[in-house]
Amino acid sequence: MADEAGDEVGVEVQVDQRVVRVLPDQPAIDKTFDYSVPAAMGDQVRVGTMVRIALHGRRIGGWVVADHVEPPPGVTLRPVAKVTGWGPAADVLDLAEWAAWRWSGRPAQFLRTASPEHAVRHGPSPVAARPVASPADELVGEAFAHDRSVLRLPPATDTYDVALAAAARGNALILVPSIMGARYLGLRLRRAGVTVAVMPRDWALAATGATIVGARAAAWAPVRDLAAVVVIDEHDESWQQEQAPTWHARDVGAERARRAGVPCVLVSPTPSLEALDWGRLVAPSRSVEREGWPIIDVVDRRDEDPGRAGLFSDRLVTALRSGGRVLCVLNRKGRARLLACAACGEIAACERCEASVVLVEAGSFACRRCDAVRPPVCLACGGSAFKNLRAGVARVREELEVLAQTAVVEVTAATSADALADARIYVGTEAVLHQVPAAGVVAFLDFDQELLAPRYRAAEEAMALLARAARCVGGRSAGGRVLVQTRLPDHEVIQAAVRADPTVASRAEADRRTLLRFPPVAAMAAVSGAAAPAFVASLRSAIAAALPEHAAAEVLGPSDDVWLVRAPDHVVLLDLLRATPRPPGRLRVAVDPLRL
Repeated sequence: MADEAGDEVGVEVQVDQRVVRVLPDQPAIDKTFDYSVPAAMGDQVRVGTMVRIALHGRRIGGWVVADHVEPPPGVTLRPVAKVTGWGPAADVLDLAEWAAWRWSGRPAQFLRTASPEHAVRHGPSPVAARPVASPADELVGEAFAHDRSVLRLPPATDTYDVALAAAARGNALILVPSIMGARYLGLRLRRAGVTVAVMPRDWALAATGATIVGARAAAWAPVRDLAAVVVIDEHDESWQQEQAPTWHARDVGAERARRAGVPCVLVSPTPSLEALDWGRLVAPSRSVEREGWPIIDVVDRRDEDPGRAGLFSDRLVTALRSGGRVLCVLNRKGRARLLACAACGEIAACERCEASVVLVEAGSFACRRCDAVRPPVCLACGGSAFKNLRAGVARVREELEVLAQTAVVEVTAATSADALADARIYVGTEAVLHQVPAAGVVAFLDFDQELLAPRYRAAEEAMALLARAARCVGGRSAGGRVLVQTRLPDHEVIQAAVRADPTVASRAEADRRTLLRFPPVAAMAAVSGAAAPAFVASLRSAIAAALPEHAAAEVLGPSDDVWLVRAPDHVVLLDLLRATPRPPGRLRVAVDPLRL
């Protein structure tokens, strides 16, 4: 290794000695180092191999990113300490470099995801590919006839034919939102004769040649001779990594398809605006699409007294007593989310930061903003009796049990599948739609909470919820219903579901985004952390310098210690972020943030 890295001097490199360049598995170190390859390791080392190296007095992991390199003159090298096993192929190394620019990160952060969970030193023998017949579906065929396609299928449609059509073309990369869904799809494809590697378990098989099926991380799986890319439920938020760098599996898959020159098909009942802006929309006939959506039963509550109506309309009560399985959705956890003093009407607030407080199980008031806890006493009059203005799922479960005279199961994201009891009525956050897959009725108790959420993607998220509920009850012929309680019955999201036409919502949302200059009309990044003020100051200086490549960008904020950087496209935004030096300290740069 080079002297400048801080290790003791090794032997001088010989003319015939093999030298490789290694990227350390340390995101904080954004540089490569040269090492010699011992003769005993010669046949084990290639571009992408995972190795152990000595760096600054300790051994760390890394990836070989270049082979047979010419080190700088006069440099002394240390040998590679150990070969760990196979790692990402050369095309994935290049992809990681692109992703580091695309999401303002470091290549090592992506290569970790692309590497096997356990050391792989040899793979299974390659399996001879068996011919697989592509399904005779004209719509699916049309989608694969283009390089970039967005296939809009109604919620009740089985996407298996799309996956089978991709596998019939050769080694395909098929991304599914959940690991369980990937395993199930992999099993179905194997029964059809497809050689399938379900990620992350079958990393070695994927590297030797197979169709890959997996969740978000599978976007980085090794694929030999890639033939097609499919992303199921492209609209699902789980495709985006929450931690920075906030990479999106849809975009990684699309870039891999572009580089390989193969078709990429994004499948969704309600495609995102980013997808519609990216590719050609392929949709079924109106009659087929209507059949794939259930009846949406809209309960108009505009004429009801907000203070007296509660969450249970007459039509909901009828559904609860009908005898079928009912899923009630309310995205508010806990017992009480908003309370007022019964004596003076004062809203229960935090005495430290003045935010509203919630009632926790211990019988105390807790602040969601600053985590302060205090006794349940009114700060204005000292009263101890409170009215529940906005109930959470824990309180609603108790009321539903009294109303329906039967046991009701509460479901949240923290509820494990093993602890999920069998019942006729369930109530919970949207997690109930994922953990209880089938029902006769799905009821949204307060859908206005979704439509009016203070997030710029609220409409898309609400439409995705309706699509998920529709999948639970099946298509129109299945006889299930989605009951939506709202004071906004004319909202484009509700009308789109009623008409089984997602275009109604997407057109209105596109107009709104254009007016507000939100993605995909513009590219955005959220900057936060202790070092954010210094970084933002440098950004503003670069923009003020009026360089042609930076002048169109702008910095907004801060709001809650978060700054927004906006530019007309990703090239301008990302080049600006890369050109701005990062100050020491914690800094989070979230490109394409979902939650704003």
